[in-house]
Amino acid sequence: MLSHLDNYNIILASQSPRRNELLLGLNIPFKVQVIETEENYPSQLVGVDIPMYIAEKKADAFIPHMKDNTLLITADTIVWHEGVVFGKPTDKEDATRMLKSLSGKTHQVITGVCISTLAKRKTFHVISEVRFSRLTPEEIEYYLHNFEPYDKAGAYGVQEWIGFIGVEYIEGSYFNVMGLPVQRLYTELKRWKK
Repeated sequence: MLSHLDNYNIILASQSPRRNELLLGLNIPFKVQVIETEENYPSQLVGVDIPMYIAEKKADAFIPHMKDNTLLITADTIVWHEGVVFGKPTDKEDATRMLKSLSGKTHQVITGVCISTLAKRKTFHVISEVRFSRLTPEEIEYYLHNFEPYDKAGAYGVQEWIGFIGVEYIEGSYFNVMGLPVQRLYTELKRWKK
């Protein structure tokens, strides 16, 4: 369906197995290549600006390694809750704090995506609203003990046990909550011209 991209070498710059799995669903050839990048950002940024900034920062790290036919996809996902960003938890205590804070409330999952070639760049974001039921301390402990979601924004993976028992509803893209808004990405790739 995206045959106009056949001349590109498409690279997904992400270590996330969820993003890899989701991009595979678009049935386009790509390879995974990662350049370690600090996921920090200026303190004045809020909400959607944070993951968009980090997605672009990841793309900037690749520029010296790109060729004319490279099409790079970078992304970053955050949980935005009550004016505070929840990234990846640093340890079990931090993960527990995050899940207790999300319990019984609605939060936003925001993914920034950057599509880059040497000639062009498109950055966009997608927001999903996620409502959690009230989680018991035992449920939080069980989840953290059995799944250890320390590589996930907000300390949870919606596709795991916690999503099955805790998510009451999602308004917006489910796949965005997993880490890559593939429908919007497909739409942007469909429009892509050199």
